[in-house]
Amino acid sequence: MELEGADDLFEHYRFEVDKGQSLLRIDKYLINLMSNVSRNRVQEAASAGTILVNGKTVKSNYRVKPLDKISIMLTYPPSETEIIPQNIPIEIVHEDDDIMLINKHPGLVVHPGFGNFEGTLLNAVAWHLKDTEGFDPNDARLGLVHRIDKDTSGLILVAKTAYAKSFLGTQFQNKTTYRRYQALVWGTVKNDEGTIEGAIMRDPYDKMSFGVFNQEDYPKAKHAVTHYKVLERFAHTTLVECRLETGRTHQIRVHMKHIGHTLFNDERYGGNMILKGVNSGSYKQFIKNCFETCPRQALHAKTLGFVHPHTQREMFFESELPNDMQNLIEKWRNYKPSE
Repeated sequence: MELEGADDLFEHYRFEVDKGQSLLRIDKYLINLMSNVSRNRVQEAASAGTILVNGKTVKSNYRVKPLDKISIMLTYPPSETEIIPQNIPIEIVHEDDDIMLINKHPGLVVHPGFGNFEGTLLNAVAWHLKDTEGFDPNDARLGLVHRIDKDTSGLILVAKTAYAKSFLGTQFQNKTTYRRYQALVWGTVKNDEGTIEGAIMRDPYDKMSFGVFNQEDYPKAKHAVTHYKVLERFAHTTLVECRLETGRTHQIRVHMKHIGHTLFNDERYGGNMILKGVNSGSYKQFIKNCFETCPRQALHAKTLGFVHPHTQREMFFESELPNDMQNLIEKWRNYKPSE
């Protein structure tokens, strides 16, 4: 029969059977052809009506014939960019059958995209899990549960099964995860702690940036809440801890700028200029040295807590500040403003 609901399915794989192929069950044929795919998974796909031969659905006992055209259809679109396994070193904090937690180093792009088709965290994950049965790095139901920016360091969570990603994704959506960041910001933050509420959306005049907008005027802006606490104050900067209640793109960077405390050396939002301090040659040189010490926005995803999808137990992880941020903070601790 013709596949019902074909308009709602997307072709992920297409094969043409060789001229010399002998008769062979399609489930056996496909597991010989596709790596990291079990026979059970192929049989489930056939039962769901998502395996087509010459445009018609077939059962798992169908015998392929020479020049058969096989399509595997799924209910979600294929990734725009194919994720190729690449042997890129990553720091794995925890791994089990369901999840993998990585301490991402600064400068590593998380997901392939325009201008960064290779050398990303997902390419590294694909390499690490290339021998894991059932893990397809191009399957949108698996992989990253959340993201952090290229120049932000710290903890990021990967789901190894579709159930794990759905279970963990619900926690992020329901705001029940525990996420804390540390950031060095320009200026002296007056209050010891506080909450920033401001809807965030992409800047209509600068597509690479985000900003806080009034939802009455900009209904596309998404509600966002960041709680902050001062950890240490320096002469012209402050070390803060930020706890995310929501998870919008660039949220901490945008919210801290919104209250007048742009992240130190955040080029996108103007933090790579001297925003506070004195107009002296020695101070300018000191700031230049600081920028060279930490050549990125000073932001680290330090703490991540969530309920494990299999054990149902709460798990908490922490990662140390990377060397560039530690050295930057030490410079500010030792800085003595001239009288």
